[in-house]
Amino acid sequence: MKLDILVLAVHPDDAELGCSGTILKHIAQGKKVGIVDFTRGELGTRGTAEIRDEEAADSAKILGLHARENLRFKDGFFKNDEEHQLEVIRMIRKYQPEIVLGNAMHDRHPDHKRAGDLASDSCFLAGLPKVRTIQDGVVQEAWRPRLFLQYIQDSYIQPDIIIDITPYIETKIAAIKAFKTQFYNPEQDGPSTYISSPEFFESVIGRSREMGKSIGATYGEGFTSRKLLGVDNLFELR
Repeated sequence: MKLDILVLAVHPDDAELGCSGTILKHIAQGKKVGIVDFTRGELGTRGTAEIRDEEAADSAKILGLHARENLRFKDGFFKNDEEHQLEVIRMIRKYQPEIVLGNAMHDRHPDHKRAGDLASDSCFLAGLPKVRTIQDGVVQEAWRPRLFLQYIQDSYIQPDIIIDITPYIETKIAAIKAFKTQFYNPEQDGPSTYISSPEFFESVIGRSREMGKSIGATYGEGFTSRKLLGVDNLFELR
């Protein structure tokens, strides 16, 4: 299946937190969107890898994703090296997305920056014909997405663009809450963590409000770009 947008996320729930409103908006516009998670989040303090698998599947249904896969890289210890790049390249060539969204340029969690760099490097390398990958016994054709953007996560980063997600905020919240073991849920037992506090969940909504306010909307999601972005005409700008 060819996707219009492929989201690369190091942990299940990263895409939900960082760009699920954008996912929902483009699916509503008829675009095909999928997520490839790099790890199962097995180092998370709460829950298990198996539970995170179930939660990711529940969230995928809420979002209406056209595909979701997990590369099962080692949480916390994966590297931006040839072995891991080739696996990500294989996914990019499999789905041939026009746009790829990846983890933040830098963040509180060190996995996020490393995954963002891995995604960026893999997008470039996927376009080189001499980089050989195989899918289902067939040598894949080179494919380079035309645009790579990085969603903003816990640490604030000045965005290059902001997407108005106001009509989709409730569904975004539902997709995040599908990860019942990870975020604030008074019905779930487990040790308290940075992301399981009610304050963290409020900060996620607050970030969306902050981004939305910047463009005259109620809620928004921000993205950064490693290259200058162009538009066909000034009337496309908000």
